[in-house]
Amino acid sequence: MEIEFVISDKDLCEIKMDNITVAEILRVYLNEQGIKFAAWRREHPTKPIVFRIESSGKTVKKAVADAVSAIEKDLNVISKGLKD
Repeated sequence: MEIEFVISDKDLCEIKMDNITVAEILRVYLNEQGIKFAAWRREHPTKPIVFRIESSGKTVKKAVADAVSAIEKDLNVISKGLKD
């Protein structure tokens, strides 16, 4: 997966990426955490998506880290359930 940081600031981040599935899962988890704004857009199917994250309170880096941790936790629960 290719990732390019367009804007990287404490409260704002824009990332170009080519994986819609990862972007959508991350968007959902970020919005569940109460982040100020998390959304992605794609101008054309041949172009990468641009994922924008805005935060207030905690930094974007912390918000993404928390969301990734929550995703990992949920995936472990699903994985464990499939093994039983």
